[in-house]
Amino acid sequence: MPLIPEEPQIHESAQGPRAMPAAGRPAPTPRPVPGPRTAASPRPGRPGPGPARPTPPAPRPHTGTQQPPRPANRSGDSRSQPQIQLIPAPVDGALDAAEEAVDLLLESGRAPGDILVLTTGDPHPWAAHELSFGEAAYWAQHDARDDVFFAAATAADRASTRPVVVVAVNGDDDAATARALPTAMKRAGALLVVCGDPQRINAVLGTAL
Repeated sequence: MPLIPEEPQIHESAQGPRAMPAAGRPAPTPRPVPGPRTAASPRPGRPGPGPARPTPPAPRPHTGTQQPPRPANRSGDSRSQPQIQLIPAPVDGALDAAEEAVDLLLESGRAPGDILVLTTGDPHPWAAHELSFGEAAYWAQHDARDDVFFAAATAADRASTRPVVVVAVNGDDDAATARALPTAMKRAGALLVVCGDPQRINAVLGTAL
């Protein structure tokens, strides 16, 4: 089903890897600073511990009647499909749109380690810089999961699942985009944000997802 382009407003009010609300909540987006922020930087609205779970009641004495057991979940994968948001942007502006989306997510309370950014064309400057020190050091930062991580879409198979995946469709190769989007959806636990040309993306989504 074709996606309706939205303004670059991530409807992300819940914190942590929880389900996304259906309605968007517009918020102003300041110009982002390229590259991941350090984990030591203060984050507005950083999520705190969730509410304590109620203590289960003590078992009742055996009275001769027994409640039937609940059926086990045999569906295999109980994870629901992530919400998809499309942010219109030209090819040469897709990376900027992705950075703005990341800034808005951080301001809404998402932890930096919740977010993975993939590029279908040229790599993000941060990724190019960190790869200059070697792939081992680069992927060690991914495994640490303490900050936003930027990677090429071709390396998405190596990335682990994160609550939010942002894809910048900043390349002209539709075949690469068609390969990247299904993988990005598998890596997104709750929200997939795709920044690029709506017509091209909808055409790819219609055949790839």
